Amino acid sequence: MNLSRRHLFAAAGGIAAAATVSACGDNSGGVGTTTSPTAATSGSATGASSQASNVTLQQWYHEYGEAGVKEAVEKYAAEYTDAKVTVTWNPGDYGKKLSAALLTNDFPDVFEVEQGGSLDMIQAGQLAELNDIFDPVKDQFNPAVVKRFTYDGKIYGIPQVVDMQLLYYRKSALEKAGKQPPKTFAELVDVANAVATGDMGGFFAGNDGGLGVLGTMFIWASGHEQLDEGRTKGAFLTPEFYDAVKAYADFYKNGKGLLKSASKEWYDGTPFADGETAMQWGGLWSVTDIKAKLGDDFGVLPFPAMGAKGRPAVPFGAFGACVAAKGKNVEAAKAFVKWLWIDQEEKQIDFADSYGTHIPSKTALVPKATKLADGAGADAAKFVAESGFTNDIMWSGALGEAYGAALSNAITKGVDPAEAFKGFADKVAAELKRLKG
Repeated sequence: MNLSRRHLFAAAGGIAAAATVSACGDNSGGVGTTTSPTAATSGSATGASSQASNVTLQQWYHEYGEAGVKEAVEKYAAEYTDAKVTVTWNPGDYGKKLSAALLTNDFPDVFEVEQGGSLDMIQAGQLAELNDIFDPVKDQFNPAVVKRFTYDGKIYGIPQVVDMQLLYYRKSALEKAGKQPPKTFAELVDVANAVATGDMGGFFAGNDGGLGVLGTMFIWASGHEQLDEGRTKGAFLTPEFYDAVKAYADFYKNGKGLLKSASKEWYDGTPFADGETAMQWGGLWSVTDIKAKLGDDFGVLPFPAMGAKGRPAVPFGAFGACVAAKGKNVEAAKAFVKWLWIDQEEKQIDFADSYGTHIPSKTALVPKATKLADGAGADAAKFVAESGFTNDIMWSGALGEAYGAALSNAITKGVDPAEAFKGFADKVAAELKRLKG
């Protein structure tokens, strides 16, 4: 897994998250130093030229960490017959470069954006609306992803593939301790404490005790949303949320099963695969390596419900293929995006399944992805559909930082959660008013 995906999923569930998240991407949107663009001349699938248009489209991708992705997307572009598509592969800070390009006249026609577009891009009129090509097939896509991609009834990106976080558990360790996989947070604490030994921790979610990556999980798992439906105020400052924070604070302070230091961070499956911990919060991207090491001696779960009104939760992220609204070839670009990310299902399966482990955005394609056909992969795909959450498009970096500071005070310093979040409701309301202009 590359660092950009780590940043992306820190944003998905982290305490100081920006407004967007997705697969293999940087928290800001992901590019930096650009490699030379690859001219993928349209023609037949074999590369023979049969170009039906003089239109040339520029397409940008961030740098994926998995081998073979660059060659694959260049091949897809070369097989398109209605335009010449030039692919540019962008290592480094993709978000910074893309944001800068969109402020000039030198921007790509088609490009990836985390969660299908940021609020800033939408409000600036930089992204073309794609409802005309997406609405007829909307019900084919993962509903949780569609919900996050939609803003005021409009969609600005077509979902590509989905990545997610989840809870890994070692079957043999739980069986030895006489414990079942946890369905509630109280059970997770009980299991973690029961299975912990001098050589193996019970639960690991990062070398900060899980505070960073789990962050907003306490909102979703306690049964809340970040914002109310009208996006005018926070929707989670309740006794149930405070109780969830208290529960984790107690685990952080007193739980002998919480492993706070491991050989790698949460986003690397090595601590779990090597037996440093019986349970680990991690990413779907690790499932292949874990299976190679442990065989069938592991299972996966969503983060368990916190409190009587709680629910299981998993954070997810997805890049969307977007079209520049001010480009010279908007309709041609939309036609290409429709062809690749709506019509070409074999390519979508290949993109999701052949380079690491990802979930196709179309629900009907999930069983066709070999790594998701059964076992942990199939369970993970189901979790996203049933319990998937991600930061609201208006959960800004400022809100994430303020939330993180309050949460840190409650968990690491023992401040009563109600006191730690005192005044936070006013901060949310003021920030949302500012964002709406």
